[in-house]
Amino acid sequence: MSDLVPADTTEDVRTRGAGVSRQVAVLPVGSFEQHGPFLPLATDTLVACAVAREIAGAYPVHLLPPVTISCSHEHAAWPGTVSISSLTLHAVVRDIAASLRRSGVDALVVVNGHGGNYVLGNVVQESSARGERMALFPAAEDWEAARERASVVTSLLTDMHAGEIETSILLHAHPEMLRPGYETADFVADDRRHLLTLGMSGYTDSGVIGRPSLGSAEKGKELLASLADSFGAYFSLLTSDA
Repeated sequence: MSDLVPADTTEDVRTRGAGVSRQVAVLPVGSFEQHGPFLPLATDTLVACAVAREIAGAYPVHLLPPVTISCSHEHAAWPGTVSISSLTLHAVVRDIAASLRRSGVDALVVVNGHGGNYVLGNVVQESSARGERMALFPAAEDWEAARERASVVTSLLTDMHAGEIETSILLHAHPEMLRPGYETADFVADDRRHLLTLGMSGYTDSGVIGRPSLGSAEKGKELLASLADSFGAYFSLLTSDA
């Protein structure tokens, strides 16, 4: 688990930044929420960090430690889930971006591992409108490209929580964190139009919505590789002088 915290020194960051026109920081944002009986509460943080590490292995970015608690209110019915308000998450990301700019890193990519962090889109839009360089990754299109490359069977609609994608990434990146049971935990609930009102407990008793039984380490490896490829367009956009 030590790979969740970057080991860079300040000289590492200085040296890496010398080779690019603009320095880009990558901030993983996860959550601490139920993921059924077989995935850990920290699943979204582990996924966000796995994506961010893959990016840092391919591009000269400044990798930050993760935000580990975010907006998981839809999972409040399950023991162990912890949330902060959207206002707090908004303020945390803005403060991190401002601090980075003061230390000479003027672009920030937020790698979001939790679909309930809707406010991150607002943070990026507002920051961009002020002329600051910020992006939110991955977009739905990036996940779709990754799903196709990895031969993930479940659609993004069906693969909502603790399903094929998350199980695959953890099987690849942190197999020691999975417990038995994902092989028989499939549950589908594609019509979730009242999710914001009812929360997850209105649609699933187990906490799972998806098909984790289809997960594999090979799919997880390909998902991460595809996302790293997709990140190239974001890196080019944030480092350009336009």
